[in-house]
Amino acid sequence: MLEVVGKERNLTEAAYVTLRADLLSCRLRPGEKLNIGQLATQIGVSLGAVREALSRLTSEGLVTAEMNRGFRAAPVSEIDLLDLTSTRMELETACLRRSIKSGGVEWETAIVAAHHRMSRTPERVENDASRISDAWAEAHREFHAALVSACDSAWRTRLRDFLYDQTERYRRLSAPALPRERNLDSEHRALMDATLSRDEELACRLLCEHLRATSDRVRTLAGAQAAQT
Repeated sequence: MLEVVGKERNLTEAAYVTLRADLLSCRLRPGEKLNIGQLATQIGVSLGAVREALSRLTSEGLVTAEMNRGFRAAPVSEIDLLDLTSTRMELETACLRRSIKSGGVEWETAIVAAHHRMSRTPERVENDASRISDAWAEAHREFHAALVSACDSAWRTRLRDFLYDQTERYRRLSAPALPRERNLDSEHRALMDATLSRDEELACRLLCEHLRATSDRVRTLAGAQAAQT
């Protein structure tokens, strides 16, 4: 009996991990109706495992549950993006300030290592410049997490991680190339250098500019798509 329960729990976890990755990468598009049977077949798990995974993702704000109508990928909007960006800037700069004050050599080393990995990982999917690669997305996540990893507030860190995931969906939506490309390598290196130099004001300013640029890019892309329809 315990073996059966453990197997079902593992299948539920597998469904959760797969669906979460598809939601964050926007392979499951914002607002898309989620067919439980179809998802169960694709992932190779039971209907119950998918339902439990979707319920968990609902609590994380990545899925919405509709009374008697099932589940949808959480929608996106310009108002939500602006609110999310401003909130994340406030919280993430607070975490960054705490990390700069209390971080030691191991923290500095982790930042450099994370930046090196990210800089060596191709940002775009090979043969498809309109898509961000999963490997780069993970390296990017680790870099930003490393910057604030010395924050001594567990609650701020948890909330910061939650907001990062919400922002990730919008960032993936900004992937299609726009007329004016950003130099992400330069932005990340400047942010790392300011942080390692313990220059709080400059590091926080660069972080805010970095987050705001992503928000502006998504809004520009959305406007361009709307003009074509």
